[in-house]
Amino acid sequence: MRGKGKGAGVARPGPVGILGGTFDPVHYGHLRMAEELAEALDLEQVRFIPAGSPPHRGSPRAAGRHRLEMVRRAVAGNPRFVLDDREIHRDGPSYSVNTLTELRRELPAGTPLVLFMGSDAFLGLASWHEWRRLFDLAHIAVAHRPGFSPALWEDALPDALRRQLERCRSEEAGELAEAPAGRVLLHAITQLDISASQIRDRRLRGKSLRYLLPDDLIDYIHENHLYV
Repeated sequence: MRGKGKGAGVARPGPVGILGGTFDPVHYGHLRMAEELAEALDLEQVRFIPAGSPPHRGSPRAAGRHRLEMVRRAVAGNPRFVLDDREIHRDGPSYSVNTLTELRRELPAGTPLVLFMGSDAFLGLASWHEWRRLFDLAHIAVAHRPGFSPALWEDALPDALRRQLERCRSEEAGELAEAPAGRVLLHAITQLDISASQIRDRRLRGKSLRYLLPDDLIDYIHENHLYV
């Protein structure tokens, strides 16, 4: 029985992955990271949560309804990918701590939640709203690229975040299924040097977007005159 707890016959709910972002637009870098982390962690579900009003950057170029529709199309062919639109419809900044608190209330007690992020994003985690509470609400899976140096990365962390990492770091992906929250896992993923800003710039200059994001999304961008 998957996720069996300490008591005989008691099953812990399977882990749920969380990938938030502006998704302006969503692209193969997002999708491949979610796929590889979901595979490594044996997740049955990954929730893509587009930010309504991201607190750490300027306003998205595309309206929320367009970003929602692009994510909807991007995840449609993957049975474990799910669109979660709560942040788009929430007033005020899209704080991860609020989203994870809501999910904790909605999902079965003890469900392991795994927040996905890149190694660069983790470096800035100490600037996030109520960042220490994130470790009470979820695990964090940090995706990095080949050639990544954990030692140099850890040296670049703020002291408070480095100490948190020392307390919470896990070496095995399976450990994240054994508790609801509180651990950090570093995991290497395929190198895909794609960014939403690169896609927007290419679109503005009339360059091809093929093989950077799904064809259905390219059609949607052209049909709705986005990023021009």
